[in-house]
Amino acid sequence: MAAASVQPPLNPRAAAPSPAVHTSNTRSLQDTRIHTSDPSLRAMFLRAVDPSRPASWSAAVADLLSSGDPVAALAVFAAALRANPAALRPALPPAFRAAAAATSLAAGRQLHLLALRSGLFPSDPFSASALLHMYHHCRHPLDARKAFDEIPSPNPVIITAMASGYVRNSLFYPSLALFRALLVSGSAMAVDEAAALVAFSASARVSDRGITSSLHALIAKIGLDVDAGVVNTMLDAYAKGSGRDLGAARKVFDMMEKDVVSWNSMIALYAQNGLSAEALRLYGNMLNVSGGIRCNAVTFSAVLLACAHAGTIQTGKRIHNQVVRMGLEENVYVGTSVVDMYSKCGRVEMARKAFEKIKEKNVLSWSALITGYGMHGHGQQALDVFDEMRRSGQNPNYITFISVLAACSHAGLLDKGRYWYKTMKKKFGIEPGVEHLGCMVDLLGRAGCLDEAYGLIKEMKIKPDAAIWGALLSGCRIHKKVELAEISAKRLFELDATNSGYYVLLSNIYAEAGLWKDVERMRVMVKARGIEKPPGYSSVELKGKTHVFYVGDKIHPQHKEIYSYLGKLLETIQEAGYVPNTISVLHDLDEEEKESAVRIHSEKLAVAFALMNQVKLSHPDTELTLLEVFYHKIY
Repeated sequence: MAAASVQPPLNPRAAAPSPAVHTSNTRSLQDTRIHTSDPSLRAMFLRAVDPSRPASWSAAVADLLSSGDPVAALAVFAAALRANPAALRPALPPAFRAAAAATSLAAGRQLHLLALRSGLFPSDPFSASALLHMYHHCRHPLDARKAFDEIPSPNPVIITAMASGYVRNSLFYPSLALFRALLVSGSAMAVDEAAALVAFSASARVSDRGITSSLHALIAKIGLDVDAGVVNTMLDAYAKGSGRDLGAARKVFDMMEKDVVSWNSMIALYAQNGLSAEALRLYGNMLNVSGGIRCNAVTFSAVLLACAHAGTIQTGKRIHNQVVRMGLEENVYVGTSVVDMYSKCGRVEMARKAFEKIKEKNVLSWSALITGYGMHGHGQQALDVFDEMRRSGQNPNYITFISVLAACSHAGLLDKGRYWYKTMKKKFGIEPGVEHLGCMVDLLGRAGCLDEAYGLIKEMKIKPDAAIWGALLSGCRIHKKVELAEISAKRLFELDATNSGYYVLLSNIYAEAGLWKDVERMRVMVKARGIEKPPGYSSVELKGKTHVFYVGDKIHPQHKEIYSYLGKLLETIQEAGYVPNTISVLHDLDEEEKESAVRIHSEKLAVAFALMNQVKLSHPDTELTLLEVFYHKIY
């Protein structure tokens, strides 16, 4: 059991026998030379270490690990065992964490054997906790569980480490089961801040309603509801759990002692759930807090997301100006949010300029710019950025290929879309997911290759979702494929029978085919099922204020001027050859009434309002550009 009899490991790249084999025949660990990623750093620490003091070796291993060089940390650990075997006990826990950081299962298993032979596992709780962390970090939760079961009486720290590892590996119910066992084995007082954080992290990702509120009641009872970290995680759990209870999250937020993390969390929750107005309003409240709350990179990323979802370009520009003033333009997370905001607000060139300001671009930065070009029909520019990304040495990921295929779909680049769909797995090893398949069905549907699209759906290994069937249904409308549209609609009704949009789309397909009896049948079905279609609307931002328009809107204070201006625009483009598409409008209206129904669409009203108010302030040549935009919109 003496530490002096233990041979040092460790080669992070070498294979090691499973620690489950506990026999005297297990081969002795060999003294292996380790090549560090930074030899000068290793040499500096070796000179600074007092070989006679075990704690000095432990500090050296921990310091190298915190500096970002886990391989060097393992090398110093091996040197420690050669120089002073007594260093094993204090240095083993940081060595386990170094193996985890290096994601070296081989090194971790060698350390596990070392702990078993020295008796430090399962007796030493620090080594035991670090060992569990290592296995979970290396994505081997079953090995972690085997080790956990060998610990006779795990303390709350070890149980929390195991529960945290389960969350890391998306095993949320087992994590919550351990938390429950912690309560049963002792008392609620065994739960500390770390355990509460893990429990709320797990509850945010399970489908059972009520878990988060039960945890909240427990946390309040034991007095942990004053801890900022715990409460911030609780906010996330309320908003992301099955109930998505933003109301409960807001109540918690309003009652808590707020810091910048709290404000950021609540703003981000609103933004991520599409409640942009609430997110921006809360951001304004944050700025007006007495004493001041200083915004940081996370704040700006959340607020810019809200601007992107709402399409509020003027507000987005003001946030961007603050980003510039605070010197955060080069920050990859903030910079990517700026790119995303400008892209979704239709300012792709400004998105490109913001992209160029990012100092160290990551895969999300590149993907955001590809998305920006693609969503506005600039498919070739999107693919050029994709080429530029690969030349820079940045490998694409799952999200990148969604952006690439969506760009091909919006621009009608059929052959290139097919090529990259096949290449993503063949060359980059990325298995196509439901999002990639959705893009391909949309691309093929737009191009009229509906049989190929349907064949792709039937060959899918995963169950097609509503987005995929919806894309096929849209393609059927474009190319008037009634039979396939009925197949798509049937699947959509099975997936979401209350979505009025599917019924409307199928009804329009029937109308365009002149099948008015089927149109009437759809009306009866919608009425019988009690489905109500929410009124469609379009919005436009002008001088920092968002204006909302509905079909036939006469509430807006400028509605008379808008209709007059819209009439003049329609006359102008009709002279240029525009003919309103009235095929799917109710068949019991005459042609003049049908044209009137098409004319008062909310999107036309919004675009006319924007043109009417901006042309006066624009360069003389801009009026023609805006008129072309309007012409494109109404087609």
